[in-house]
Amino acid sequence: MSDRSVARSWLSRSCWMGALLLMLGACASGVHRATRAVEKEDDPLVLAKLETWRDWKFGLLMHWGPYSQWGVVESWSICSEDEPWCQRKNPDYTAYKKEYEGLQKTFDPQKFDPARWARAAKAAGMRYMVFTTKHHDGFCMFDTKTTDYKVTGPDCAFASDPRANLTRGIFDAFRAQGLGIGAYFSKPDWHSPNYWWPYFATPDRHVNYDPARYPKRWKAFQDQTYTQIEELMTGYGPIDILWLDGAWVRPIDNMPKEYESWGRKKDWNQDIDMPRIAKMARAHQPGLILVDRWVAGRYENYLTPEQKVPEEPLDEPWEACMTMGHSWSYTPTDRMKPAHELIQLLVQIVAKGGNLLLNIGVGPTGEYPPEAYDRLREIGAWMKVNAQAIYGTRPVAPYRSGQFCYTRARAGALYALYLADEGQVGLPPEIAIPVEDFPAVTQVRLLGSDQVLSARRHAGKLCIQIPVSLQKQPPCRHVWTFQLLTPRERP
Repeated sequence: MSDRSVARSWLSRSCWMGALLLMLGACASGVHRATRAVEKEDDPLVLAKLETWRDWKFGLLMHWGPYSQWGVVESWSICSEDEPWCQRKNPDYTAYKKEYEGLQKTFDPQKFDPARWARAAKAAGMRYMVFTTKHHDGFCMFDTKTTDYKVTGPDCAFASDPRANLTRGIFDAFRAQGLGIGAYFSKPDWHSPNYWWPYFATPDRHVNYDPARYPKRWKAFQDQTYTQIEELMTGYGPIDILWLDGAWVRPIDNMPKEYESWGRKKDWNQDIDMPRIAKMARAHQPGLILVDRWVAGRYENYLTPEQKVPEEPLDEPWEACMTMGHSWSYTPTDRMKPAHELIQLLVQIVAKGGNLLLNIGVGPTGEYPPEAYDRLREIGAWMKVNAQAIYGTRPVAPYRSGQFCYTRARAGALYALYLADEGQVGLPPEIAIPVEDFPAVTQVRLLGSDQVLSARRHAGKLCIQIPVSLQKQPPCRHVWTFQLLTPRERP
């Protein structure tokens, strides 16, 4: 498949994911929340960590595996569904799958330097990370005892390198920089004979045999999943988030009819036994946040809209997972979104009460694309000026009005964040902020400047005079933040 086809595939997949998200009801339709309301999380340690996580606001997601050598979509090209994101370069599926799984023999990321990644993420203002320890293809980026299809396996070119346990090196490097640690883990495993049994064909993403008819094989898969997660929970230091993907692996009584768009043709019960997994994981990692994506209930501690910002704030904790470029995995022709777009995305998400989990696809040699470092530096420069309007804030109505987004600090200060037009480098002489429902504002400052700005209230707006010096040289680019203090908060 050409690089252009890969990009088109991912654009199509993004549209599909957005449509699916709407179908799931995550965008305030009420369906998702109504189901989840049956059983809420009540563990005080988990609830406390969720509040801490909500304060972090900005995190890093990384997709990486042997597939990066081909610059193709992660895992999906070995799924035989007739979908654009499942396209492959070889028309012979059997030959392609064999070649794909043989990529571990040449996977040798000699430029792997997680400490550099972690420094760049911290400088960008990121507070946590999530790494793909195992994607749907089943290749383990950690040292598991359950399979040789792993980065430390005898057939992997990188296995003899002292850094071979990639997940450990990544977690240690980011933890050393003070970031929270999240382990992405795919519940389906397309390499495991206990999920895709070689006896049967594999027509779609689902298990290819009836678990009720072959309970011993399904129990073996449950045990394999349990063991791999326990390995991650016990051998890799403190973990904050277990981020589970592959929502079609779930109890059949929790499978809404609407999910037939996932290729569900049979009422097979893919119950992975989440109560058992959760009990074990939290015994090793007290307060662990569980994110069983799109599986409504106790083990989806926060929602994860994908490649989309919800139209309205959600009633529950949520995180928008979005790509820095246009692909989750590394593709050599991918282009990173401009810093202007990324910074404004962060602001819009935070104003609606969410977190932004921004993805970078790691290249085959173990490096970020150079453009990714550029974007992280640009975001970091903006965060140095405006961080207090982001971290630890909560949404405040009207959330957004025209070019303004709003956040509120716990201490009470309000922030109006002005979304500059693309290419706009200077401030106008006057800014009029819609504040009709806000309390009296007695002091206004532009973050990054010590000047108290002259302001008056008129017709439901706060009209702020901008000094010439700030008009010509504002303290940052892309978004300008006005701190609005009431008499109670005024220094």
